[in-house]
Amino acid sequence: MRCIAGVQITRSGTVRVLGEPAGTPANRAHVGYVTQASSVYPDLTVEQNLRFFADLASADRDRVAQVLSAVDLTDQRRALVGNLSGGQRTRVSLAAALVARPQVYLLDEPTVGLDPVLRRDLWQLFAELARDDATLLVSSHVMDEAARCDRVLLLREGRLIADATPGELRAEAGTDDLDEAFLRIAEREAA
Repeated sequence: MRCIAGVQITRSGTVRVLGEPAGTPANRAHVGYVTQASSVYPDLTVEQNLRFFADLASADRDRVAQVLSAVDLTDQRRALVGNLSGGQRTRVSLAAALVARPQVYLLDEPTVGLDPVLRRDLWQLFAELARDDATLLVSSHVMDEAARCDRVLLLREGRLIADATPGELRAEAGTDDLDEAFLRIAEREAA
């Protein structure tokens, strides 16, 4: 994820995003990167953080109110981020990416540690973004989340071992369970 976002140098090969080398100024404005750890400022309010990121992206300030509503943080807009729960901080980080309306979202374990209701709500938001023609690349160890994706890339020890739809992976492994499919494919590749 870090290489795709252009914040880490690759060991070999090249990474291109939207036709440009990863991390170049030409594509930075088109890529929203949400890290596992909160990537917003704890000593600012939710709204101050989003206004800051809106200004960086030259986004319309009206967008802040839209994004606050989309991530269900309107009532917390004046709260210091450092005083929020982990799930709320995750939503602030996501909102910071949303405010620029990027074409590509890199979401690194976006639902780790979140309660089931919040996980469901975020996945509904991700589906809306995809319907609006955004591309989402989501890393997850949770196979029920992977099942919601159009395509799944299975990585094992840094190697790509499968690239298919969830249905194709289940069919290839001969099981209806995506967790079991991953295990079977990983074991087959290790043999």
